[in-house]
Amino acid sequence: MKKTKIILICVVAAAVVAAAALFIAWRYATATFGGDESVRVNIPAGTDAAGVRTLLRERLGDSYGGKVAVLWDRQGGTVAKAHGSYVVEPGTEAIRLARTIMAGRQTPVKLTYNNLRTFDQLAARVDAVLELDSASFVAACDSILAPAGFAHEEYTAAFLPDTYEFYWTADASDVVSKLLATRTRFWNDERRAKAAELGLTPVQVATIASIVEEETNKADERPKVARLYMNRLAKGMALQADPTVKFAIGDFSIRRLTGKHLAVQSPYNTYKVNGLPPGPIRMPEAATLDAVLNAPEHNYIYMCAKSDFSGYHDFAENYDRHRINSARYHRALDRKGIK
Repeated sequence: MKKTKIILICVVAAAVVAAAALFIAWRYATATFGGDESVRVNIPAGTDAAGVRTLLRERLGDSYGGKVAVLWDRQGGTVAKAHGSYVVEPGTEAIRLARTIMAGRQTPVKLTYNNLRTFDQLAARVDAVLELDSASFVAACDSILAPAGFAHEEYTAAFLPDTYEFYWTADASDVVSKLLATRTRFWNDERRAKAAELGLTPVQVATIASIVEEETNKADERPKVARLYMNRLAKGMALQADPTVKFAIGDFSIRRLTGKHLAVQSPYNTYKVNGLPPGPIRMPEAATLDAVLNAPEHNYIYMCAKSDFSGYHDFAENYDRHRINSARYHRALDRKGIK
């Protein structure tokens, strides 16, 4: 009888311990992320198990992150699959996140770029959003864009500003190939035919579009400006585009170009060099490329910012009219004390 009682006590004790363990496991598994906003957890390549646990606690808090770490660890999570980027939404159960990381089911990141002028700026943007570094991105561009016919100065013509989705761990070559594929789809047979009718290559269209975007932020004026520059090209005139000089100097904050600025020696100084510069001076948007391809016919060859500083321009077919427009604008600059 005594022996039976002991066995019964042991069974009950074991059941209590098992129930307690199950209760604790349940509490761990059903713990929810209590943040007010989503949090992204990046687990870099080469992170060991201790590093994964540390990252979870640092990004998600000791309590919730610690529970996720324990669940991930005890259920056989491996660092190889953990490598990646995961977004944790408020209310996410710990077991769900642990299993997501165990399976390596990453949350894509968005690479958005616009208003970028240089290739180096794009490389830096990629570096800031994805795991790969800018040097890897540049090397991938060299290996993919050069064989595709792009000179280094033309690299910016290979990318269209937009929002793209990648996994954080994406390979540099895959990133460049996807971005280039978007540009390739844009340049379909119809657009290439329009460019050919204008006597331009797609890269030259992008170069004109980049100048147009720097000249005016008024979308409704861009086709008109584009035709003006094509008119100058057709006449063999220097483009004399102020933005190309600013690009050559490396300072787009200049409000008023002087003789010193215009004298700078650079293939991008279109006051000194006839024809188009070696490549785009920014990454033009698809809409501006279309503005060039569909620019309406007119005879303007001169333009000057309006004196009301509205952002629009006065256009002229001859130099005498342009001098009048220019004088009016410079008097406005003087009144505002803009040097």
